[in-house]
Amino acid sequence: MKIIDLLTEEKLTLSFEVFPPKTESAFDSVRKATEEIAKLKPAFMSVTYGAGGGTSKYTLDIAKNILKEYGVPTLAHLTCVSSTKQTVKERIIDIKNSGIENVMALRGDIPKDLENADRTGWDYQHAIDLIRELKEYSPDLCVGGACYPEIHPESVNQKEDIKYLKEKVDAGCDFLTTQMFFDNNLLYNFLYKIREAGITVPVMPGIMPITNANQVERAIKLSGSFMPQRFKSLVDKFGTNPDAMKQAGIIYATDQIIDLFANGIKNVHVYSMNKPDVAEKILTNLSSILN
Repeated sequence: MKIIDLLTEEKLTLSFEVFPPKTESAFDSVRKATEEIAKLKPAFMSVTYGAGGGTSKYTLDIAKNILKEYGVPTLAHLTCVSSTKQTVKERIIDIKNSGIENVMALRGDIPKDLENADRTGWDYQHAIDLIRELKEYSPDLCVGGACYPEIHPESVNQKEDIKYLKEKVDAGCDFLTTQMFFDNNLLYNFLYKIREAGITVPVMPGIMPITNANQVERAIKLSGSFMPQRFKSLVDKFGTNPDAMKQAGIIYATDQIIDLFANGIKNVHVYSMNKPDVAEKILTNLSSILN
């Protein structure tokens, strides 16, 4: 099933993101975790791609297993960092041969050893280059892209950020998924601005359940997320108690999702971090809402 078809339906849905193992020795444990999430029957599952393609060979294995064994539609991530046109074409063939119809096209994180490298010779400089290539080479693929409700860390301002986002959509992006955020008002303001700019494709909010205090610093580093006082107070109060912090983080994420649904958002994507128990508890909290 193509994600765009799912997003145009009227029902409320929840989807989850998982990541492949970094090493072969961890493959079985990661596969088991992703299978436990697949058993929950989310609307779909996305499988990430390592920095510089570091875990790319496992992305397709995990995605294929979820689709084949559990019938859950999958979204395979693909990054253009350090990729060549030839390797991308080969990966597209592998993806399609696996029955996967959805690709998340991203620039990807720059590996530390390439941060200062000369990138002028790379086949792809930005996600827009990869999106355009995907649509030209395989127009039947459903292609997703990323967006930032606040601002991309490398953008000068939000106006410029939205301008580039419009170009990405015009290149063939079928839908967008947001980076994590912790204040829903930021999303509502962002949606108003991008609609004003002529961006009309479906946008899925991305919600990250913060289940331990150490995740906060990483979340800020990855997305530059604004942390509302309500959330800061939660971490201050429960951050040193792992069980309490986990419960509070799941409740906070659930509250965000309920507010999104109540305000007309139909599809929410959860960065579940290969944690079946977290995914299950959020679904349980929403059981009557989603049915």
